[in-house]
Amino acid sequence: MDLVLAIILGAAFGAVLDLVGATNPSVLGRMLSLKALSLMKAILLAIGIALILTFAGQMAGIVDVGHMSVKASYTGVFIGGMMLGLGWAVSGYCPGTGICALASGRRDALFYVAGGLLGALFYTLTYDQVKATGMLDDILGGKVTIGQIPGASYDALFPSLPGDLIGIGLGVVFILIAFVIPERLDGGQGVAVPAE
Repeated sequence: MDLVLAIILGAAFGAVLDLVGATNPSVLGRMLSLKALSLMKAILLAIGIALILTFAGQMAGIVDVGHMSVKASYTGVFIGGMMLGLGWAVSGYCPGTGICALASGRRDALFYVAGGLLGALFYTLTYDQVKATGMLDDILGGKVTIGQIPGASYDALFPSLPGDLIGIGLGVVFILIAFVIPERLDGGQGVAVPAE
């Protein structure tokens, strides 16, 4: 049943990404160059809603904190993040949107996905050498949250602050930003570009 639910949710998520234009590299390029911000607004709104639902669900006992996983901080994360951002800007895809674009029939996404798979293979083959550099060693305490999450075993940067309320507060901030930023920074109207 978990696999069926994952397939249904993944397909629904992919369909939404396609509907909002996230599978079109032109739309992503205009967002990353800050020329058209409607997609950014949708992303910020989605993150804000997810934060509020997740942390409010934790507080209400609906979401089990045991299913949450905090990722460790290490130098490789920052380097990988910069590489991902550069690849996103050059290709117009991030991993999720690239897969969805391929599923929607975009031929250019095939090259993106193939490149991602080759990159993953290269990383796997060179993992021991990368690990030997120390780039994968924990920094800043490793697995740390901003505030203390009740029932979680992670250390907090600010243990006296309730992590659930910080998560809800950040969600509200993301939603407010989504509503405050304009569609375009130059004040003009956005131009719809159909998916290819």
